[in-house]
Amino acid sequence: MPDMRFAPPNPIRIADRVNGLNAVSVRSHNERLVLALLLQHGGTSRMAIGEKTGLSAQTVSVIVRSLEKEGLVAKGKAQKGRVGPPTIPMSLNPEGAYSVGISIGFRKTEVVLINFVGTVVSHKTLQHETAGDHHVHPDIFTTTEAILADLPAKKRLRVAGIGLALPDQFEDSEPLEQMRQRLEEAFALEVFVQNDVTAAAGGESLFGVARDLDNYLFFYIGAKIHSRLILNHQIYNGASTKPYDVGLLELERGLGSNAVYADELWERSRHLENFDAALADWQKKCVELIKSKLDELGQFVDVKTVVLSSYIPPEICRTICDHLALENDAVAAIVGSLDRAPKAVGAASLPFASRFMV
Repeated sequence: MPDMRFAPPNPIRIADRVNGLNAVSVRSHNERLVLALLLQHGGTSRMAIGEKTGLSAQTVSVIVRSLEKEGLVAKGKAQKGRVGPPTIPMSLNPEGAYSVGISIGFRKTEVVLINFVGTVVSHKTLQHETAGDHHVHPDIFTTTEAILADLPAKKRLRVAGIGLALPDQFEDSEPLEQMRQRLEEAFALEVFVQNDVTAAAGGESLFGVARDLDNYLFFYIGAKIHSRLILNHQIYNGASTKPYDVGLLELERGLGSNAVYADELWERSRHLENFDAALADWQKKCVELIKSKLDELGQFVDVKTVVLSSYIPPEICRTICDHLALENDAVAAIVGSLDRAPKAVGAASLPFASRFMV
């Protein structure tokens, strides 16, 4: 399953495009530049857009007017400067487009709807009857339908597609192709498929703390720990995508006779006598793992930033980052900001990345 490279398809001229969001299959490269810039730096004037993209003032004006007419960008309040006329900042219109993201995990499936700036509008969790990476929950379709049904009719027409974030075990599987076809037929929306960890890394790059980062090492903490390397905004797998055993399953095992599912730990931790000790030991193992991966990578690439993503409470991840920084002050370790279903949000970012962004 290839990694998403966030590269645009062959561009066409604005005049070649049929009006209407759902009719848009490709956009001009220059439009993508403007949209990507506004996602990364909201509240940017037309003059600043031209300076940052290298586009002429006339080209920027034509593009912005077109995008504004389509409802993808919106004007802010005029800002008076010391010299010259007021500048009008432009930003993405949060209601300009929507996207559905579905992630199939070890114990649960999550379905989200996000707006054009990555804000989660709706979020549903479907628990699996048994743990495993091959479950296609029977309620995926009804849940997706319910989420879309909550959108007013005009906004429903602005849904750009559906993203699927799947574990490695789904690669080239017949259930995957069947599910893709069924989703496209049921909702008349294009479906984009990606590995779940790669999707989470892509979502963090598009909407999260990694928006301004060119190069970093990404770790996702789930049942196990997975990693991805990002260089110049491109996401790379290692020679092996095998996960590391130091994950939440390891934390559960560390609780011994008090073992519960990790999802329950944060609510029940006060009632688990050995939780603090088991948690501290597990966090130490996470730090050692990340350090070892940085050392291995350092033989080939000098990466000084680590992004740690998970659905577990951010303070748990923040402690890991703090310990890592104490042991290696040359590394900046930061917690991902997509802490609400990061894989599903990453999946939902796929239609935006493919249709609107560079």
